[in-house]
Amino acid sequence: MLKVDIRPDWFLRDAHGTPIPLPALLALLGALSRTGSIATAATECGMSYRHAWGLLRQFGDRFGAQLVHKVRGRGTQLSPLADKLIWADRRISARLSPLLDSLASELQQELARVLAADAQVLRLSASHGFAVAALVAQLNGQGIALDIKYRGSTEAVAALAHGECDLAGFHLPLGQFEAAAAAAHRQWLDPLRHAFLHLAVRQQGLFVARGNPKRVRGIDDLVRPDLRFVNRQRGSGTRMLLELLLAERGLDPASIAGFDSAEFTHAAVAAYVASGMADVSFGVETAARRFDLDFIPVCRERYFLACERGALNTPLLAAVRKALASSALRAALDALPGYDGSASGTLEAPF
Repeated sequence: MLKVDIRPDWFLRDAHGTPIPLPALLALLGALSRTGSIATAATECGMSYRHAWGLLRQFGDRFGAQLVHKVRGRGTQLSPLADKLIWADRRISARLSPLLDSLASELQQELARVLAADAQVLRLSASHGFAVAALVAQLNGQGIALDIKYRGSTEAVAALAHGECDLAGFHLPLGQFEAAAAAAHRQWLDPLRHAFLHLAVRQQGLFVARGNPKRVRGIDDLVRPDLRFVNRQRGSGTRMLLELLLAERGLDPASIAGFDSAEFTHAAVAAYVASGMADVSFGVETAARRFDLDFIPVCRERYFLACERGALNTPLLAAVRKALASSALRAALDALPGYDGSASGTLEAPF
């Protein structure tokens, strides 16, 4: 089966307009940030020490700015510019990945239709998240053809109700807000018609810069005039959960600077905070850890995959259930900070 993979690529140009491709340089800088050693970073990237230094010198010579400097007793450290290059690459990926992955899925299905007209395809609508990515990797490894549409929870369950997908991802908070969150999906989901496969339990909370310089303690702080917030898009389950948390406290969203912003992934809002463009955001713990942010836990929630009850025993859904219950997927989910995959694959009744 052909696999289409689309990834963003970007360049810097010098004063003469000559581009410098960045993939190798960014990989080296990322390894340097983890190891603090050019020799170790070069080995990790599969290049010689001499070639690694050459990349760093080439950049410095052409742009007049150094990317690394030696610190006595602390090895090689990245300059502020190098940190910003790494952040820029992560932000580009976080912003564009849902769009590019959806496009890759569409192109892949078009090619598959030419090569195998009778091939069965699993249509998945879900938010662009870490647990979903782990499941997609597992299904791809089993050779299951996927047509993925990355959407917010509300759009995903509506697509299932309209017969536009086979699986729809959505999530519900554990505790006092579960009933209210479920009510928002009940117009699209019918327990008599639909079955609900558990994917994972995950931790949602606040993202703040390392060391929490603004001294954010909880949801109540979001209305502080000195804080800049970055939000998820309307229709996302995470934004819906935040609105419930604010309503319970009697806080007006209009009083939160940046509440009307809209980013489409947890990674994208984490990138905003990591860059200093925002002081705080709300999302899953894994995104915060991957951008080296501090995380303040707020609540836990269950992530489900809804499907037609009558389709549970079809070959495609049977393969999904097998993948969900596999030890490989559960281990992959457990390895994600803030995720628990121990119940993955079980049938549950959230309504």
